[in-house]
Amino acid sequence: MSLAKRAAVVTGSTSGIGLAYARALAAEGANVVINGFGDKDAIEKERAGIEKDFGVKCLYDGADMSKPAEIAAMIGNAEKALGSVDVLVNNAGIQFVSPVEDFPIEKWDQIIAINLSSAFHTIRAAAPGMKARKWGRIINTASAHSLVASPFKSAYVSAKHGIAGLTKTVALEVATFGVTVNCISPGYVWTPLVEKQIPDTMKARNMTKEQVMNDVLLAAQPTKQFVTVEQVAALAIFLCSDAAANITGANISMDGGWTAA
Repeated sequence: MSLAKRAAVVTGSTSGIGLAYARALAAEGANVVINGFGDKDAIEKERAGIEKDFGVKCLYDGADMSKPAEIAAMIGNAEKALGSVDVLVNNAGIQFVSPVEDFPIEKWDQIIAINLSSAFHTIRAAAPGMKARKWGRIINTASAHSLVASPFKSAYVSAKHGIAGLTKTVALEVATFGVTVNCISPGYVWTPLVEKQIPDTMKARNMTKEQVMNDVLLAAQPTKQFVTVEQVAALAIFLCSDAAANITGANISMDGGWTAA
């Protein structure tokens, strides 16, 4: 499969799963817009690396995913610079853990804005062009938490359930236009963010690294294996293919069996 002459926007893609999406799309020939926060030099290194490694255009847009006007401008700028937005991957997300009665209102608002509302705003801006061209792929990163809950994550679980509902609704609206809309629901994915949490958890729970990984992080995953960013990105690439043209409105689990129970 080739995505040559296609253009993709991936939110939250300066590291982790989002960066893996961007690199996988570029490897298929797509020009890519990456987005997210982080160290300016590190982001430029990744952007330039994608261009060098895959011979495509890669642009960086620092739009804040909590600000609708910046999100709309990002999609508009991508269409101007690359000619279209054919693939949209909504991946931006943050987390905060707290009992519901203590959950800071500003954190709730921020998580709903970045993890859920941002996807609405990108889709709203990108859908008209996709419909007009009669081709598009919208992929939303959900989570096992789009299907099941965990305590103390009220905002995150609510947002991810919302992503699943948004995916289904838009899929029905664009079903006759050659545009598919799906979400991927990973379990625990091995990312720098997860890796950085391990020493603190070891200290807090008086556990070894192996105990933290198996008894805390992977407690819910029957395979006892982390999902890799490459596996998530490979599924996204399949969803962009002609073979997946009749997969739409789906919530695809990639969670080592977490939600099978």
